[in-house]
Formats: sequence, structure tokens, C-alpha cells
Amino acid sequence: MSDKLWGGRFTGEAAEWVDEFGASIGFDYQMAAEDLEGSLAHVKMLGQEGIIPPADAQAIAAGLQELQEELAAGQLTFTVKNEDIHLNMEALLTEKIGPVAGKLHTARSRNDQVATDFHLWVKHRLPAVMSELTTLQSTLVKLAKDNAAVIMPGYTHMQHAQPISYGHYLLAYFEMFQRDYERFEFNQKHTDMLPLGAAALAGTTFPINRQVVAHELGFDAIYHNSLDAVSDRDFALEFLSNASILIMHLSRMAEELILWSSYEFNYVELDDTFSTGSSIMPQKKNADFAELIRGKSGMVYGNLMGLLTVMKGLPLAYNKDMQEDKAGTFAVMDTILAALKVFNGMLATLKIHPEKMAASLENDFSNATELADYLANKGIPFRQAHAIVGALVLKGLQEKRSLTAMSLTELQEHSDKIEADVYQVLDPKVAVDRRTSLGGTAVANVIKESQRDQAILDQRTKG
Repeated sequence: MSDKLWGGRFTGEAAEWVDEFGASIGFDYQMAAEDLEGSLAHVKMLGQEGIIPPADAQAIAAGLQELQEELAAGQLTFTVKNEDIHLNMEALLTEKIGPVAGKLHTARSRNDQVATDFHLWVKHRLPAVMSELTTLQSTLVKLAKDNAAVIMPGYTHMQHAQPISYGHYLLAYFEMFQRDYERFEFNQKHTDMLPLGAAALAGTTFPINRQVVAHELGFDAIYHNSLDAVSDRDFALEFLSNASILIMHLSRMAEELILWSSYEFNYVELDDTFSTGSSIMPQKKNADFAELIRGKSGMVYGNLMGLLTVMKGLPLAYNKDMQEDKAGTFAVMDTILAALKVFNGMLATLKIHPEKMAASLENDFSNATELADYLANKGIPFRQAHAIVGALVLKGLQEKRSLTAMSLTELQEHSDKIEADVYQVLDPKVAVDRRTSLGGTAVANVIKESQRDQAILDQRTKG
């Protein structure tokens, strides 16, 4: 007979290298605390419901608590022979309190046990992700308020489009991260569900009380279908999907930090703490940490696609394929938390060069739309106004002169509707402040929106 805890019907032993391939302890040891937490709640319920003698329940609970202390002290070691964190913990408990440890597994299976551990692991860490997002959003709001009146080019197709407030630009990312926060909030709902009690797939004949376990573990809800309970990994997929969208947002802003800290732009300068040098070129200051965040998006996306692919063809209920759900999720969680901390640090220490941003607007024709709108307000159909201004831009490009460098007479040659007040309209700062429509870039809007966003954060922290 096999010496595995499940080996009663087996007569042979797998080779060591086969055991290593099938084992998950190499990564699921990270759920050790959750495994002990779930076991303590389960044995408490078994004792309360009289499913096992109270004295046995107490002995098991005491042994589990000792293991918790040893885990916290870094004194536990796990082996591939025992496959996963669950069998490792059961073996360690048996060494500590003897055969009575075997009663802990009454009315449960590794199938609902691992699902519970995984739910707890994600449940415990989602608040940290949301807290880091809140910190990052707070930094963005402060930066936006401080730089509401800083004017820079807005881009489409990476070409100068129209002047905008730098604060307005920053608050665009606040909105993206707000949606990220709300997605993780929803993710919590599906993570905050108890699978334990589903057993292998069909429930159990023992008179368990799942509500007691849910209360003990702080779960808000309980799975109502045992098949679904052991086979569901939607909560992990939601996390990976949300993380992928989040790191996409971080990557987009990282790309702009990389560009804008270059010699050609010089709009911003990253702090030395978040930059590196070159081993051969003494002058270099590289935006390596922004580049790493941009690069790590590939790993995050890959783990989402990996788990989607694992799950796409699985029949109900549990299958060994699902062992592949955790390593990628663990890696993505670590990456997201680190990336958020680094990104907040980069922004909190960022040096802004307002004069460089303003200088880039001097001869870029990004005020062309202002002139087209000016003519449209004089009654000229916008398409005609667009053509008139296009001709003036062409003239300026050919003569290497901006619209404001052209005389009033020259402008009036293209339209007699143009008057002396046009030069004020063409000023980039005026152009920004005239865009007062809801969601527009006017400085007054930026200040108002930063106050609104700060109120969102204040309400969040109070809640």
C-alpha cells in the first residue's frame, strides 16, 4: 500500500521526479496561514456540532494554534513528498498530536479546502491593492491641484493637438484608477464567498453548519451549489483581469513618463531614487522603474490568459488542471502591489518643468482649433472655418511663423470676420480657460474636479 495520505487503494509509489511534477507545495506554501485559519474554523464547527468529540476538537485546535506560532516564527518546513500545503499541514499536525489529527478532515475534501484557502488568500490581499490605489490617487489629486495652471500640449496620434492643463492630464489617470478601484471592490464580492462544506463535489452527509464557518472566517456569503463551489475560479480570473487593466493604465502613464523625461521633451524629471545610470555612459539617467512597470504588463496579461486557458475546457467539478490557478495569481498580486508603490513614489517625487511645457506650445499650431471656433462663432460654417484655418496653418508652416506672428491684415486676407481680439483667443492659456464645458480642461474645472476627487477619497477612507 502507498504511504500517501490518500494511498489506501494504491499498491505502487511514484518516482521522486513524478512526485515533484505533481506537487504544488513549491508555490502553495504561500497559503499556509490561510490553510491553518480555515482548519481552525472547520474544527471549531465540528466540535460545536458534535460531529467529533469536543475534546478531540480542542486537541486539534491547540495543535493548529501551535503550528500558527511556528509558522509565524519561520520554523515550519514542507516537503514535496506531501504534495501540497494541505497534506503538509496534516502531516505536521499528526506529528504534533498523533492520529486524532486525522479527524480534522471529517466532512471536507482537499477540493473545498484549497478553494477556501485560495479565497482567503485573495480576500486578505485585495484591501492592500485598494489601499495602494487610494494612495496613488491621493498623490495624483495633490499634483493636479498644484499644477492646475501649468499648460502643456495635449496629444492625439502623439501629435500636438490642443493646449491642456497638466492638472487635467493628471486627473485623467485619477479617473482610470477610480474605475480600477471600483472593479476591485466588485471583485471582493465574489471573493468573499465560502466554498468549505462542498466537500469533494457533492456536499457531505455530516450535519455541518456552514454558517458557523463563514462567520468564523469573515465570509459574507456561502456557495449554494457544491459543484460550483469547488470548480469556481472566477474570483481569481476577475482579479487577474482587473490587475491587467490596472497595469495597462500604469503602463500608459509610464510610457509618458519615459518620453517626457527624455532630452527631447524634458517636461519632467524623475527623482534619482527611481532612476538608474549607465555602466558606460556617465551622463545617462534612465527611467528604468517606469520601463519595468511597462514591461511587467506582459507577465500580468500572460497569467490572465494562462488561467483563462486552463479553465476553458474543464468539465465539472474539480480537475488537477486547477492546480495551475495559484502560482500566476500569487505572482501578479506581488507585482501589482510593488508596481503601485513604485509608481506612487515616482509621482510623489516628480519634478515638473512648466517652462518646457509652455515653450513647446509657442510655434506648434495647437491653437488652430481656437481660430476655427472663433470663426464659427462669427457665423461661418465650421467646415468652411476649418478650411480657412488650414490655409493659414499651411502659410505658417511654409513661412515658419506661428498664427500669432501673423499680422491682422494677413489674417483678414483669409477672412474678414477676423478682428483684433483674435490674438487673445489664440493665447494657449486663454484657450485652456475657455474650455469650461463639463469635463473640459479649464483651470477652474481642474480645481473643481480635484476637490470632487478629494471628496471621493475622503469618503472612502472614512468608510
